[in-house]
Amino acid sequence: MILQIIGLLFLGIVGIVILIDIIPIFMDWLSRIHIGRFQEKQVWNKSITNVGIKWLQSTPKIKVTDQTRLVAIDMLQGNYTKNAIQYWQEASLLLGLAGYVKNNPDKEIKQGIIRFLDSKFNQQGDWINRPKHVDAAILAYAVMKLDFVDIDRYKAALDSTWELIREHIGEEGSVTYRKFMKDYRYVDTIGFICPFLVAYGIRYGHEECIELAVKQIRTYEEHGMLEGYYIPSHAYQINSKVPLGLFGWGRGLGWFAIGLIDAWNELPQEHVYKGVLETSVKRFAKAAIQFQQDQGNWNWTVTRGESRPDSSTTATLGWFMLNASQITEISEECLVSAKKATNYLMKVTRRNGAVDFSQGDTKDIGVYSMLFNILPFTQGFCIRMMNSQISYKVV
Repeated sequence: MILQIIGLLFLGIVGIVILIDIIPIFMDWLSRIHIGRFQEKQVWNKSITNVGIKWLQSTPKIKVTDQTRLVAIDMLQGNYTKNAIQYWQEASLLLGLAGYVKNNPDKEIKQGIIRFLDSKFNQQGDWINRPKHVDAAILAYAVMKLDFVDIDRYKAALDSTWELIREHIGEEGSVTYRKFMKDYRYVDTIGFICPFLVAYGIRYGHEECIELAVKQIRTYEEHGMLEGYYIPSHAYQINSKVPLGLFGWGRGLGWFAIGLIDAWNELPQEHVYKGVLETSVKRFAKAAIQFQQDQGNWNWTVTRGESRPDSSTTATLGWFMLNASQITEISEECLVSAKKATNYLMKVTRRNGAVDFSQGDTKDIGVYSMLFNILPFTQGFCIRMMNSQISYKVV
């Protein structure tokens, strides 16, 4: 009798494990039927935004592992997802929705955003759960882009975010990705912190924040870029200055692009660093356009036409190009690039409005995911790019 019970329990566990493995695969297959049928940009915009506000309330957990078998074991061991990854997923959605409500006074979406804010910040305007990693700075920046809320209400959280960044400044004066990885500088960090530092510095009169953001970008330009091509490596070692990881990792270009273009956007025209960053914007735009594929996408390895297209790279570089098109000298080529990126992203959008085929989370320097699926980060930047096209009247 006991053996029978044990046998039944074992079969039950095996059945649960199989279901956890099989159901996501089946749902992906089902969701991709009739993918890419959107023709009208306004319809696409509404569809991707509906998914965006839904995900803001309940953000899909992004897998750390690439495993598609025995996923239940990863869940039990805590290897399935990490909270730090969620910051930049939520931030992107919030940035996109902030852009949407500027063009569309949608009460339901505004209410959804307020509910999200209430889940993250307390009555004193500070974090309910204070972040430990600088990834959270991009979420703080997203809050600062909401034009229908009192930003100063969240000043306690913004101040603590600045303190968090200061705690991660290394001996040579730039910001570390993690305290326990003080010998490396990651390209991701540029996207995480630089827009926040400039926006926070301008709003509250902290010039040292702006100087730190510019230092982070310019130091990376000096040590982390491929000579002759101006595309970033994944990271570099601060003592030897040796580049690490892949030159041309698509989302690495995306992180550099976000940090650079949003920092440039936040600076007033008369600021001393406006021209400095504008020179970098023009240089990076010309470099990145070289690697855009004919159908409008960038690949996960941008330098290889044979590698898979990556929607997250395409969305972030499309956002960069759209904003860089405001610079007269490169306006035409950047606008063409941005429109091509948008057209591609429409073709990889599921019928429910979820943008597909984004590369999964990176495991380590030089260790990249080979899974391509939905990603809230991509969804948010698609919404953001589409609504900026509407604002710029270039749809």
